[in-house]
Amino acid sequence: MRRSIIGIAANEINDAGAKLYHLPISYTPCGYVKAVQNAGGLPLVLPVGSPVLAREYINQIDKLILAGGQNVSPRLYGETIQVEEASLSEERDQFELALIEEAIKQKKPIFAVCRGLQLVNVALGGSLHQDISHLNKSTIAHMQAPIAREIPAHQIRTEAGSVLRKIYGKETIVNSFHFQAVKELAEELSVTALSEDGIIEGVESNDPSLAFLGVQWHPDFAYDHLKQEQAVFRYVVEEL
Repeated sequence: MRRSIIGIAANEINDAGAKLYHLPISYTPCGYVKAVQNAGGLPLVLPVGSPVLAREYINQIDKLILAGGQNVSPRLYGETIQVEEASLSEERDQFELALIEEAIKQKKPIFAVCRGLQLVNVALGGSLHQDISHLNKSTIAHMQAPIAREIPAHQIRTEAGSVLRKIYGKETIVNSFHFQAVKELAEELSVTALSEDGIIEGVESNDPSLAFLGVQWHPDFAYDHLKQEQAVFRYVVEEL
C-alpha cells in the first residue's frame, strides 16, 4: 500500500551555533517528522526557496504541513510592524504563501500549526493580533516557556461537530508558544476551538473545496507524550 507523502515546510536559521560550526541550516523540528512516520505517512521536508518552486513541490506531495516559527509579517495584512523585525522572515512568508496557493489550486489538504495557522488565515484575507500580551482579554500565559514544551498549559473548548471535537473531546489542555493570534478570520474558515480567554486556538475550513485544519498549539512538541497529539497527526495522514 502506497504511503501518503506529507510535505513539511521547513525553516532556516543563519547561525546554528558552535556545535554546528555556526553554519546556516535548513531544518524542521523532529516532532513533525516522527509524528508523521508514526502515523504511517512519508515525510518530505520542503526547504525555504523561491516561490516559483511551489508548484513542483506541491506536485510531489499528497498533503502539506505548515510548521511553527517566526511571526507572520504584518505587511501581509496591511498593518505597520509593531514587533521586532528580527522575529520575521519575509522570505519564508513568501515561499509558504506560494505553497498555500498551489496546494489550494491542486486541492491538496493543509494542516497548519501555530504560525502556519496564522499564515493560512492571512493568505485567505484574514488578519492577526501582532502581540496578544496587549489584549485586555488575554488572562492566561500563551507563551509558556520555561515550562517544558510537552506539558499542557491551558484549557481549550472545541466546537460540537468539528474534527477537533472528534480528536480532543469537548475540553482539553494544550501547550502554548505564541505571541500572535488570529484577529479577523478569513471567510473560508470557521473557529472550532477557543482558549479560556477567547483566543482562537483551532480553525477548520467551511469551504468544501478546501481541506484545512489548523491549531494554535504545538502537537509536534507532545506527540510522544500525549495520545491526542499523535492522534491529530494520524487524522492528517489518514483522513484529512
